Amino acid sequence: MNIAVFASGRGTNFSAVARAVKSGKIKANLALLVCDQPAAAVLGRARRAGVKIALVERLGSSSKEEFENEIIRNLEENKIDLIVLAGFMRILSPSLVRRYQNRIVNIHPSILPSFKGAQAIKDAFEYGVKFTGITVHFVDEETDHGAIILQSTVKIEESDTLESLEAKIHKLEHRLYPEAINLCLSGKLKVKGRQVKIST
Repeated sequence: MNIAVFASGRGTNFSAVARAVKSGKIKANLALLVCDQPAAAVLGRARRAGVKIALVERLGSSSKEEFENEIIRNLEENKIDLIVLAGFMRILSPSLVRRYQNRIVNIHPSILPSFKGAQAIKDAFEYGVKFTGITVHFVDEETDHGAIILQSTVKIEESDTLESLEAKIHKLEHRLYPEAINLCLSGKLKVKGRQVKIST
């Protein structure tokens, strides 16, 4: 099976996925990186890992539809079975989500439905909760909303700073995301509405 990672920034989760593929933990081919930012550090990571790159710039497209059509063309050309969002800073349109229903996964740095949005770690830290964590979920037509695949918690210690909490979250992401991706590829997940069941 072929997977594509979508990323816009540093690409640490991309590298975690690439390592898991190389080690055999993820039983699939990392066929494509889709990136919308020509200066993103993830592009260098993909080149070093020998992963094909599709650089699709939003500013180079006349409309969101044209932008997504170019992405779809690359996905179809590379026969992508699963889309893995890893810090891709674009909201996918409902039509694209429907086209790849239950084949797009995202990782979010909070225990959803708490602390949605782009500043989830900061929001949890400033709110003063004792625990936060990460959620891996299927993408649906709402933001940070789809059926939950896996969640894991992180305790916020009194000694934690925002930076140390971010480090804890990222470490957990790099461990849990490959596990969730492998579940998606295994055929063991049954999705009904917002419920995900794992068959044994």
